[in-house]
Amino acid sequence: MDLIQAIIIAIIEGITEFLPISSTAHMKFANPFLGIADTPFVDLFEIVIQLAAIGSIVVIYYKRFFNFKHYSFYLKLIVAVIPALIFGALLKKHIDAALNNLWIIAIVMVAGGVLLLFMDKLFNKPAVETEELTYKQSFVVGCFQVLSIIFPGLSRSAATIIGGMSQKLTKKTAAEFSFFLAVPTMLAASAKSTLDVYQDHPEVFSNDNLLTLLIGAVVAFIVALISVKFFIQFVQKKGFALFGWYRIALGLTIMALLYTKYL
Repeated sequence: MDLIQAIIIAIIEGITEFLPISSTAHMKFANPFLGIADTPFVDLFEIVIQLAAIGSIVVIYYKRFFNFKHYSFYLKLIVAVIPALIFGALLKKHIDAALNNLWIIAIVMVAGGVLLLFMDKLFNKPAVETEELTYKQSFVVGCFQVLSIIFPGLSRSAATIIGGMSQKLTKKTAAEFSFFLAVPTMLAASAKSTLDVYQDHPEVFSNDNLLTLLIGAVVAFIVALISVKFFIQFVQKKGFALFGWYRIALGLTIMALLYTKYL
């Protein structure tokens, strides 16, 4: 992976991380088009830039994250992240295999897109704000997050927003709780992935690679700052249908390219 490729992937990550269209799918689809081989460094790079993108949430919502008077906020995030930690550890082999199968990712993209087409009608009676979310509801949202682990391409954002809206959260509140939950989830995933790569491939941590990681992280962080604000405004006004159609179109396109051996 050269620096130009790294910047392009980081931009893709920053744009797609918080949209319900799966940043993982977009990176996996983009890699072969850009001539990026699947290597331990590339796997590490994708995790690191995801964490950097999610760091934008801490900046945007810093008052919420650093308001230590409301400790229940942190406890609810812990409760919500537990299912992902458990299933992520138990299903690691399945996850690794699925992440390397573009057919699975493309099919899940289409299926998730169909679901998004009906999101606004299925969950049209919101009633709960984030501060009022119970521990049980937080856990339910966390269980929905597991679906994005089991089915790469579903989108962690889409799964948790659907989970939040199923618990009668408004679109804005469901999206924001999804953002908040991404922070501990990706911290844990990044720490585990970095440790695994360091143990198995210490040569990956060369000065050149570390510089590429840093540049990619900065780019993903800046782009994500813009993407988050756009998404919150857009989904409140327009809903999720456009994201659904986009997922379906992209998933079908990738399947066609795979079938014809162009990808």
